[in-house]
Amino acid sequence: MAGKWDAWLVSGRLLVRLAMVVAVWSAAGCGRRQAAVDEEPYVPSIVTGDIKAGIERHIAEQVEQGDGYFRVPFQGGELKLKLVRVHVEYLASLSPQRHFACVDMASEDGQFYDIDFFLAGDPGAMTVTETTVHKLNGQPYYVWKQNEDKHWVRVPVEDASNELLGVVVGHDAFEFRYRATLPAIEGQGRCWIPIARSDDWQKVTLKSLAVPGRQRMLTDSAHGNPILFLELGPEDGGKTLEIVYEVFRVEKGSYAGDPAAAAKHLLPERLVPADETIRAAAEKAVAGLEGDLMRARALYDHVMDQMRYMKFGEGWGQGNAMYACDAQSGNCTDYHALFIGLARAVGIPARFAIGVAIPSERDDGGTDGYHCWAEFYADGKWWPVDISEADKFSALSMYYFGHHPANRFEFSQGRDLAVDPAPASGPINFLAYPLLEVDGKQRKVETLFLFRRTSCCAAGDAHAQN
Repeated sequence: MAGKWDAWLVSGRLLVRLAMVVAVWSAAGCGRRQAAVDEEPYVPSIVTGDIKAGIERHIAEQVEQGDGYFRVPFQGGELKLKLVRVHVEYLASLSPQRHFACVDMASEDGQFYDIDFFLAGDPGAMTVTETTVHKLNGQPYYVWKQNEDKHWVRVPVEDASNELLGVVVGHDAFEFRYRATLPAIEGQGRCWIPIARSDDWQKVTLKSLAVPGRQRMLTDSAHGNPILFLELGPEDGGKTLEIVYEVFRVEKGSYAGDPAAAAKHLLPERLVPADETIRAAAEKAVAGLEGDLMRARALYDHVMDQMRYMKFGEGWGQGNAMYACDAQSGNCTDYHALFIGLARAVGIPARFAIGVAIPSERDDGGTDGYHCWAEFYADGKWWPVDISEADKFSALSMYYFGHHPANRFEFSQGRDLAVDPAPASGPINFLAYPLLEVDGKQRKVETLFLFRRTSCCAAGDAHAQN
């Protein structure tokens, strides 16, 4: 197993197995499936670092020619954009002379665009042959589909199936690699990392754990999350940590819950406080409605109506309900913080969880960072919701009120996680990426999530029946 994964990585960069795609791909895009063949995998000489350098060089040249902006014709006008990041997890060599890149860019007015590029050529001499606008603030204009002749084509969102929009029903099984590279550590480092656990919806087997420094396991006293704690020194700077899981996951619907236990999820949290502005908005949204299920649906619709999916400005991405209420924009943490705050304000228990959404339309590669979701309690049951995904794909708004698809992997539950030793900043807001402090100050850790689908094992099938 390790040999196959090692063939994917050259100097720490993710490769796409060329033999699996050469001669069968005519197009590709962010979130595409690789076609399987019976040939022995071939590792290409082009690695993601080459493609990343090629697209960054192209963008820099265009910015210089465009008076400080990357200019793209779009819908009869022109976008003036600045580079935010290159999606390393989606860089790919499609053939020895054909490559794909996907980047995030921001416009002057704070809109985020996902741009797809095709490139041709050798390392150091790549040229861009096609540029298209794929998404606006996370909402795609098209998705990718593989035809019977093995060619990849663009499909308008309104014509796409649920699977192409990110939903796997029933069950899913995959190997998952949680990989992170530590920055330079000049003093005393401490790091907290989520350790996924099994429950009624996912069977998790920890296959391997390779981490630097001194390690011990902690338990979050607020929610019961297992957390790996590392004590690090300067000698650990630049080292890589990796956790490998085998996961069997089933689609999640409503399920029975204890009302006394649910009641604790009415309590406020640091970034989801009891606030009169949020209470007034919640009461207005549910006015005249009876029953918590109906009222929760009104709050779900209210969040979709009010929020825009945008990663822009100061404050987004912290799951701050007050920020979301004021800015009316943010990412999945902000959407669900606002929903949880609104629900609690009118007496509906609600709670938070975070992990990753496993791409549905391909069987291996990287994922687009973390994803989070929520649940609310009504009529004696917990009901799953995913409002940010419902807002991206309106066709799935009914599905995501009461369901989480099988292609999910949950890392941890809840907010304000309490551990000992605790971070200098206090309770952990939420935990998906490693939380690293050096001499009491938080430091960023470069993190990459990799997955590969596997056959559903007998244990997994038995788990699904229980």
